[in-house]
Amino acid sequence: MSDTSFRFCDEGDHGFGWVAAERMQRASHALLADGRVWIVDPLAWPDAEERARLLGEPAGVIQLLDRHSRHGAEVAARLGVPHHRLPERLDAPFELVRVVDVPTWRERALWWPERRLLVTADALGTVRNYFALGGERLGIHPLLRMFPPRKLARLEPDVVLVGHGEGLVGAEPAFRTAFAAPRRRVFRLLTPRARAAP
Repeated sequence: MSDTSFRFCDEGDHGFGWVAAERMQRASHALLADGRVWIVDPLAWPDAEERARLLGEPAGVIQLLDRHSRHGAEVAARLGVPHHRLPERLDAPFELVRVVDVPTWRERALWWPERRLLVTADALGTVRNYFALGGERLGIHPLLRMFPPRKLARLEPDVVLVGHGEGLVGAEPAFRTAFAAPRRRVFRLLTPRARAAP
């Protein structure tokens, strides 16, 4: 990871994020709740770890996706906190939502009702031409578009933080658009005319 560069993003009262300067823009987050800091799907970056320590008391590292081990165990060990892999519940004001639960893909989302803040690993993203298609600002993972996760669609988030790309504030309209007709947009973008469009 030494050859990967990062920048901070998604800053607010809830905490902050950091994103890798790469095509798939892997992103990690530090959430501040009741003076305690929860790290979500972290990529190791000393600047982010130092900032997380300054933000509040480290409480734990949360892994939302089975294949997103990233540097979770390593970061948890350095911070001296538990590494929670696909947790069902936490001693925190978060709810954990089962997004996908099949043998090849197990994913949870973190829902913070008090702040209307949603964190997803792979189910949603903002990376253009992979998650976000056409004019979308937020999109559903390509493999989930045919059958979008209904448990997420029931939520009404104001802030959406994602595992790939920068998050969105005032996200509810983009969130609703993402779930409105994801199948139709895939078919439209697969047509020759759409593929040829700039």
